[in-house]
Amino acid sequence: MKQELKRVLSFKDLLIYGMLFMVVIAPMSVFGYVSKESHGMAPLVYLIGMIAMFFTALSYVQMSKHIPQAGSVYTYVKEGLNPHVGFLAGWLIILDYLLLPSVLYLMTSNFCVALIPSIPGWLWIIAFATLNTVTNILGIEYTVRSGKLMLAFELTVLLLILICGIMYISAGGGSGSFNLHPFYQPGQINLQFTASACSIAALGFLGFDAISTLAEETIEPEKTVGRATLSALLLVGGLFVLQTYIVTLITPDYTLINAETAYFDAGAIVGGHWLKVLMLAVSIMATGIANTMTSQAATARILFSISRDGLLPEFIGRVHPRFKTPHWATLMVALLSLICSLATDLEIIIKLVNFGAVSAFILLNFTVFYFFFIRKGYRKFRSICIYLLAPWMGIIILAYIWTGFDVTCKIVGLSWLVIGIIYGAVQSKFYREVLQTMEKLEI
Repeated sequence: MKQELKRVLSFKDLLIYGMLFMVVIAPMSVFGYVSKESHGMAPLVYLIGMIAMFFTALSYVQMSKHIPQAGSVYTYVKEGLNPHVGFLAGWLIILDYLLLPSVLYLMTSNFCVALIPSIPGWLWIIAFATLNTVTNILGIEYTVRSGKLMLAFELTVLLLILICGIMYISAGGGSGSFNLHPFYQPGQINLQFTASACSIAALGFLGFDAISTLAEETIEPEKTVGRATLSALLLVGGLFVLQTYIVTLITPDYTLINAETAYFDAGAIVGGHWLKVLMLAVSIMATGIANTMTSQAATARILFSISRDGLLPEFIGRVHPRFKTPHWATLMVALLSLICSLATDLEIIIKLVNFGAVSAFILLNFTVFYFFFIRKGYRKFRSICIYLLAPWMGIIILAYIWTGFDVTCKIVGLSWLVIGIIYGAVQSKFYREVLQTMEKLEI
């Protein structure tokens, strides 16, 4: 397949991109909800989430070595399992990627209104969408560069809350001690509520997979994409567990917290009102610019890849002659994000984002098992661990998280899948034909 995008990204660039996409301070937005759902055991939920995504990250590592193309799970399943199933995997991940920018814009507008009530939320959404879209069209290197400073701000604020929190707890505040209650409470562990909490917390882990969408803009993608994917997940996941542990100890009684502002309230307790305002301001910049910009970039490349295979209108797969970016796909994502941001409910859309990602990840893990263990016949001890045990562990844990989605989410998500099945059937004459551009590579 013809190389159309410009290769400029290094391992460091991809790692920063993944950390920006995941947002190292992501728990600030949903900590209260996760804590209530898990009876005050938010760190346990994030630990489970990191373990679940670890096995999926291993699958991304293996596939990125053999298929260094844009398209992420869509391309991997298409090439490693079946073109038609690949389209459905792409269709599911589109639900994640298309709605994620909308979630982030809604969160950002809520933060902005809380900070400056005189400016309406819809105006903030338009302003941030315009800034992010222009930057993404100019080039992926601008997206990465603009995020480096933001990542420094995020890490600085995180360090402040951790230091202040540790000093507060050491002095007898909050729980008064560093204990294991946030990870285990006798008689409180329940598989159903943990799954439900994980279905919300999973939002924070979405992003490590987006690194693979930049494969065609990366130097030596066969080596770089996999290493960056795994590194970003472990680094950011560890920070998720650490910060939610400290914040839980600051406010140990989950029944008394405000779900919407719990993390920020904890900052006010240990550092004063100034720290709460600083956290809020950095959250606005991190969510509205860094996270959303990288999210839109990844979504555009998913649409670009599917369009290039003839399954979406041809113009979406065009590349800007000067900037070498998928500009029409980028504009399409911006438009859809604006529409969804102004017309949907935040809580529902968060669960739908996670539904699409978790479902697609299950297909990806199965693809690794089928492609390497069944089709290629790799059966040595190391191969059994990597191509049999690891992907099936990922499938089992993701299936467990999938059970945590509520009935409404499952109905809407499965309806989206049915629409994709019908659309795919029309495009392929009821799955009897494979478009020439979708024919599998020799891998």
